Amino acid sequence: MSDHGLRYLANCSMLFTELPLLQRPGAAKAAGFDAIEFWWPWPDQPVPGDPEVDAFVTAVADSGAQLVGLNFFAGELTGPDCGVLSIPARSQQFLDNLDVAVGIGERLGVSAFNALYGNRVEDSTPEEQDALGRENLAQAAKAAGRVGATVLVEPVSGPKPYPLRTAADAVAVVDAARADGSANVGFLLDLFHLANNGDDPAAAITAYADRVAHVQIADWPGRGEPGTGTLDLDGLLTSVADTGYAGWVGLEYKPTTTTDDSLAWLPRDRRGSQS
Repeated sequence: MSDHGLRYLANCSMLFTELPLLQRPGAAKAAGFDAIEFWWPWPDQPVPGDPEVDAFVTAVADSGAQLVGLNFFAGELTGPDCGVLSIPARSQQFLDNLDVAVGIGERLGVSAFNALYGNRVEDSTPEEQDALGRENLAQAAKAAGRVGATVLVEPVSGPKPYPLRTAADAVAVVDAARADGSANVGFLLDLFHLANNGDDPAAAITAYADRVAHVQIADWPGRGEPGTGTLDLDGLLTSVADTGYAGWVGLEYKPTTTTDDSLAWLPRDRRGSQS
């Protein structure tokens, strides 16, 4: 992999899963990463108790790694309720989660919150869900804005009725949010999900560079580390760098063996924030 001058961080919900969740920030730091991101750590709890929140905050703070990104509560990511933001029966859980997530963000300096859109459900129309999603995204942007953070919207793949499949789908939601006055909503460019959905990642980089607020990678097919599939991640990241992107690249892949072995493609001196 070429040195693109990009900054890499470890997604500790996908990497270092050999360890309990609270040990992963320290493991990422020990592996050379100055920055990390997490999915919502409590998938069944939009509002965990203070002791759980405090333990998570302490684990991250003590590790010395910067928590850059955190997902808002999104239900069970592999289940039918993935992305409660635009599911009427679950919408209140998303709203209840905002203060907790942003509170963690304030304590740890989180700069980006990922708001997963909701699966399509049978008891609501797509139009109703999209209207609700727009309302709740505005609330999320307002909450994140209190700590100077960005809200991310991404396309997702997999066998679930998630409506944002292409870069154009996700950017349309971003553009609508910005038109509504939420300037701090941006596009999460996930190269694996785009490839897995048959979209063109290279075209997305060219077309939407001005909306990209975060990047995540995994190889395709398989969602393993770079080099395990056929996706031209080297070329794609060169294109990302050429746009002037100055944000982070999240390593959101499933290691084919151990996490440490899966990082052989990325020299240790390029895992820090100044790489």
